This record gives sequence, C-alpha cells and structure tokens, in this order.
Amino acid sequence: MKKLIPFTVAAALCAGQVTATQAMGVTAAVGQTGESTMTYRLGVQFDFNRSWLQSDVGRLTGYWDAGYTYWEGDETSANHSLSLAPVFVYEFAGESVKPYIEAGIGIAAFESTEVEDRELGSSFQFEDRIGVGLRLAGGHEIGIRALHYSNAGLKNPNDGVESYALHYRMDF
Repeated sequence: MKKLIPFTVAAALCAGQVTATQAMGVTAAVGQTGESTMTYRLGVQFDFNRSWLQSDVGRLTGYWDAGYTYWEGDETSANHSLSLAPVFVYEFAGESVKPYIEAGIGIAAFESTEVEDRELGSSFQFEDRIGVGLRLAGGHEIGIRALHYSNAGLKNPNDGVESYALHYRMDF
C-alpha cells in the first residue's frame, strides 16, 4: 500500500486543479476479469466542459476519471489499484437518452504485481478502456466497458489483465 501513496497524492493534486464550474460525477462499477475474478470500482469524473465536432448527429467531449478498484481474491491474491485517465466520449444526439461510445488511455498503480495467476511485472500500469452506454435525463448514466492494464513492456513479465464491467454514474 505504501507504493500507492505517491500516486494518490498526484491524483489528488490533479483533481484539485478542476474548476468549480466543471460537472462532477460519481461512478460505481461491478465487473469480472477474463478468469472470473470479481472487480469493484468507485470513481469520480470531471467533465472537460468542452465539445468538438458538434453536429446534428452528436458531439465529441470527455472527462477525467480517477478511480479505486478492488480486485477480489483470497487473502493472498486480492489486490487494489488507483487510476487516472482522460477519456474521450462521442455522445450521439438525443432528448432524454443519449447513446455514447468512449475510449481513453491513462495510468494506474497496483498494490501488488500479481492479479490471479498473472504477473504484471510492475505496480505501474497503463489503463486502456473502451465502452458504450446511455446518458439519461437527470444526470444518470449506465454502460459497459472493458479496461485493460499493462506496463507496455517496460518491465517483464508483462502478462496484463482485463476487467469487463457494468457501471453507473450520477452527476453532482
């Protein structure tokens, strides 16, 4: 856990740079790895408050995502991770329901370098994500996403691990 302290401080400093005018959301997700280990994730998201490529079809926007994930296991194989990522979202036009697709690449720090029978090689990992979902009226969102963690070959072994999750977001 001591390895995560510098990363936690950096994430808090980045989150502290968010202006009061940016929308914030809280997320909760339940997922599973390819080898059936359960994952539980809590996060906060800060919208970019910008959009690009706006048309009648939709717009490109995004958010910063900071999260904590618990990787379930027995007393010797459970793990914890913290992550921070910019995520780009293409939100399709709609009145009360807006479908979207998202993708992002960020960083993560794991407490242990082992998840299931996989050896990550280092606590530092890159987090790649892709997802789809629905933004609902009233600031709610539901969706599914795939997250992949790997150190990109910076240190061997580099088995990597994925989590496939159902998530819910509520704006504040």
